[in-house]
Amino acid sequence: MNRCTKAILYKDNLRYNLEQIKKYVGNGTKICVAVKADGYGHNAIITSQIAQELGIDYLAVATVDEALELRNAGIKTNILLLSICTPFEMPDLFEYKITPLVFGTEYIDLLKKAADTYCENQGIDKKFDVHLAVDTGMGRIGCYPQEAGEQAKLIQSTKHLKLGGMCTHFAVSDSLEKANQDFTKVQFDQFKTAVENVKKEGIDPGICSCGASAALLNNQDMHFDMVRPGIITYGYYPDQITHDYLVSAGKNFDIKPVLALETKVVAIRHFPKDKSVSYGRTWTAEEPTDIAVLPIGYADGLLRRFSPGLEVTINGKNYPVRGRICMDQCMVEIGQNNKDVHLWDKVLIFGPKESGALNTADDLARIGNTISYEVLTSITKRVQRVIE
Repeated sequence: MNRCTKAILYKDNLRYNLEQIKKYVGNGTKICVAVKADGYGHNAIITSQIAQELGIDYLAVATVDEALELRNAGIKTNILLLSICTPFEMPDLFEYKITPLVFGTEYIDLLKKAADTYCENQGIDKKFDVHLAVDTGMGRIGCYPQEAGEQAKLIQSTKHLKLGGMCTHFAVSDSLEKANQDFTKVQFDQFKTAVENVKKEGIDPGICSCGASAALLNNQDMHFDMVRPGIITYGYYPDQITHDYLVSAGKNFDIKPVLALETKVVAIRHFPKDKSVSYGRTWTAEEPTDIAVLPIGYADGLLRRFSPGLEVTINGKNYPVRGRICMDQCMVEIGQNNKDVHLWDKVLIFGPKESGALNTADDLARIGNTISYEVLTSITKRVQRVIE
């Protein structure tokens, strides 16, 4: 594939980030790396391969198909399925050793029947781990803490399922506002209550986890048995839990962005005064200038709302995108007779320092009033991932 627009993966940076996470949490805590959404847009297989090499305990996906992609690529690491699957997908959980989250009598019963049928068809007698999801305030999936004991009993009463762990997810642990930190503490206490309710039934709760990237960094008392790093794996900090904040709090944690999004100049157009560009004619040249055309647009993940405001890097200098970003192209003002910009020059949308980019995904997120997660996961499949 020789298209100009590519996503360059800095493999050493990914390895560095995972090693930093391991060092930060220490040897007594397991790690479950989130590789859902194609590794936050970075390539789930590459991320999983490196995680496996480093001895990461679990990988987390959002769909059964994401898990199958990893298994078919030879990934042997434990896989945790974070979302609810359909009854038709359940046999794959057992066939490909995927650990699902479960909650609710009806869902557990469906999974029990699927496990019984699978074992009968395979002529085997074994128990498959499931993790009980607990809703402590996120409001998505999970049983309530007061239900955890009964639901654990239900799991343990089945012939082919067993409780392998429990988990919850924090809603505002990436915020430093007191009310939000207090809410996170309430969630943590609720989760501890759920775990105790399971223990009261004489059941081992298994591997308990509640901390994603933010709580992993800022609430070390909430690590429990396992942490679930997501965005920090890929070199970005979660909202208000920034590098500067961590330094001020006396916490030593450093990460590097992993992905660079790049393209090339495919045309340079000479614009007279008052000539407009792109749909809606939202920008008009106030004086004679030159416009560089780039073969990247919102179908590649360069969101339409990034303009106006976005600047891209060409040969060490930033230039502004002009007019609306199109599906497959965007236009950049480079100034009249610019001797520093040429046809086929590399253009960096964002990336780590090593790439030469002057922007990060955080910079684009601020322009688009979003978060780095969306910037990264919006990069589409037609953008080839290349390992650096």
